Amino acid sequence: MEDYDKIIDERAAKVFDVMAPRVSHEDMQRLREAFELARQAHAPQKRKTGEPYILHPIAVATIAADELMLDVNSVIAAFLHDVVEDTDYTVDDIRARFGDDVAFLVKAVTKEKKEKYVMSKQLDNFRQMLNTIQYDIRAILVKLADRLHNMRTLSSMRPDKQMKIAGETDYFYAPLANRLGLYPVKTELENLSFRFRCPHEYEELVNLIAKDEEEQRDRLARFCQEVRRVLSAAGIETRVYVEYRRPYSIWRKMQKHGDDFNHLKHRHFTEIVFADTPGFSEKDMALKIYSALTDRFKEKPGGIVNYIDSPKENGYRSFHVKLMADFGRWQEVHISSERMIRESRLGCIADRCDDNIRRWIDKFRQVLRDIAANTRDGKGFIENVVTSFYNDDIMTFTPQGKPLVLPQKATVIDFAYESLGAFGRHAKYARVNNQLASVKTRLHRGDVVEVFTGMNCNPTPDWLDNSVTYKARKAIREYLASLPGEKFTRCPDCLPIPGEEVIGFTDEAGHVTVHKRDCPTAIRLASQLGDDIVSVDFTPDATLYPVEMEIRAVDRYHLFMDLVDCITNKLNLSLDSINTSTVDYIATITISFGVHSYKELRSIVRSIATIPGVDEVKRKK
Repeated sequence: MEDYDKIIDERAAKVFDVMAPRVSHEDMQRLREAFELARQAHAPQKRKTGEPYILHPIAVATIAADELMLDVNSVIAAFLHDVVEDTDYTVDDIRARFGDDVAFLVKAVTKEKKEKYVMSKQLDNFRQMLNTIQYDIRAILVKLADRLHNMRTLSSMRPDKQMKIAGETDYFYAPLANRLGLYPVKTELENLSFRFRCPHEYEELVNLIAKDEEEQRDRLARFCQEVRRVLSAAGIETRVYVEYRRPYSIWRKMQKHGDDFNHLKHRHFTEIVFADTPGFSEKDMALKIYSALTDRFKEKPGGIVNYIDSPKENGYRSFHVKLMADFGRWQEVHISSERMIRESRLGCIADRCDDNIRRWIDKFRQVLRDIAANTRDGKGFIENVVTSFYNDDIMTFTPQGKPLVLPQKATVIDFAYESLGAFGRHAKYARVNNQLASVKTRLHRGDVVEVFTGMNCNPTPDWLDNSVTYKARKAIREYLASLPGEKFTRCPDCLPIPGEEVIGFTDEAGHVTVHKRDCPTAIRLASQLGDDIVSVDFTPDATLYPVEMEIRAVDRYHLFMDLVDCITNKLNLSLDSINTSTVDYIATITISFGVHSYKELRSIVRSIATIPGVDEVKRKK
C-alpha cells in the first residue's frame, strides 16, 4: 500500500495545484479536508481493478477542476460524490462540515436507494439528475465528470456491465454533454461508448483513420503551410492544424450517407484559429481570413456555413467553408477565434456570469416540468427529454427572417407549432424555399418556411410519425385524445359507411365490428356466431369516409373537365386522387374522395351519371 499511498498523494496534489490560483486559502483548506474525508471513508473499498477506491473520486475531482474548470464547491462535491452512497456518512454529515451548497451537490449525484422504483432504477436515476438542473447545473457537470472517468476505466467491468454503462452513456450522457456545449466531453463519451458497444467496428475505424492520416500527412501539411503563408502575407497570424474526426463521428456519417470509409467525404477538417484583434470583431476577422483564402483557393459553391451569426443551440460558433486544395480535393475549413475554441470546450460554463448560467437552467426547467407533468411512464419521460434536448439542431427561418432552431429531422409540422403555437394544429401546406411542400416535409438548415393554414385542417394520427419536437407531439396527442373514441370498427373487407344497412358482431372483449348486411364475412359469422350479433346505430357525423369510384364513359372533348367541374364545383368535394385511361375511345376513370354518408354517396353517383357520355358509375371500395 506504500506505493498506492504515494500515487494517491501525487494525484490529489494535481487537483490542489490546479485549484490553487483560483481559490482562497480558506477554500483550499476545505478542499484538502474533503479529500481527507473521502480518503478515510473509502479506505476499505477497492475498485474492480484492485486499486484503492479513492483513486476514482480523485480522478473525478481532477476532471472537474482541470477539464471542466468548475468552482471549489463542485470540486469538493466531486471528491465526496460517492461518500453518502457507499459509506456510512450522510448528507447531514456533509452539510455540517462543508455547508448547504456542497451538501446539495452531493445529494444530487447520489443515487437514491428505494425498495421499489417508480419507473426503473436507471430511469429514476436519470430523472433525479435531470431534476437537479432546475436548481443548479453544476450537479450535472459533476455527474458528467464521474461518468467520464467510469468510461475511461470501463475495461475492468464484465461485458454485460460494459454494455449497460456504454448504452446509458450513448443514449443519455453524451447527448447531454453535447447540448451543454461540452464538445470534448461529448466526443470522448460517445467514442468510449462506441468502443465498448462495438469493439470490432471501433478498432477497424481506428486503423482506417490511422492509415488515412499517414497517407494524407504530407499533402495536408503542405495545404496547412500554404494557408499559413497566405494569411501571414495578409498580416494575419493564426494557428492552423488538421484534426481527424473520431471513430464514432466517422461511423455516424457512414450510416447517414450510406458510404464506406474510403468514399466518405471530409474525414478530417482544417482548423484556423485567430487571436483577439483590436479594432476587429470576430466576424470581421473571420471574413478577412475567408477573403484572403478565397483569393488563393477556389471556394466550393454553397460550401459556407456561418455559425457565427447563427450559432448552434449549444452555443457553438465558427465560420465553415470548403476550399479546393492544390491536390484536387475539397477541404473543410473551420475559422474560429481562440474564444470560440475555448467555449466549444467549456460550453454553457465558458461565460461564468450568473445571467448566462441562469438562461440555460431556465430553458431546461420549463421544458422538464412540462414533460414531467404530461408523461406518465418513465420510458416516455426519457424519450421526450432526448427529443427535446439531445438532437443536433438546425436553424430555419420565417419569411420575415426570424430564426427558429429545431432538432435535426424536424418537419413543417414542428415548424408550425414552434412559429404559430397552438394554431399550428391547422397547418395545411407550406412553401419551403418558395417551393410547395407537404406539412410532413423534412426541413434542413437554412430553409425558409411559410406555413399556410385552414381552419378545417386538424392533426391526423400520422402527424405523430412526422414530427420530432416535444412541443408538437404533445399538442398532437392532446388533440387526438380529445376526439370521441370509436364506438366500433368497420369491416376492412366491405367498409360500410353511415346510412347503409349494417349489422354488428361483438367479440370476447366487447368490441363491435360493423359489416354491411350483404358482406360475405357477416353472412359467415351470422351462421356460426349468431348470438354475437348486435344492432348498431351507425349514423353520419363530421367524419369523412374514403371511397373509390370507377366511371366508364365514351371519350369526348372536355369529358375530364366536365367530370372535375361536377365533383369540385357542383358537389363541393375535395378529390384525393384521380386516374384516367382511354382505350378505343372508352375512358375508365378512378376517383377517390371522402363522404359523410351513404345518402351523400348516392347523390354523388346520380350527379356523375348525368354527365353526357358517362355510361356507368360504381363504387370500388
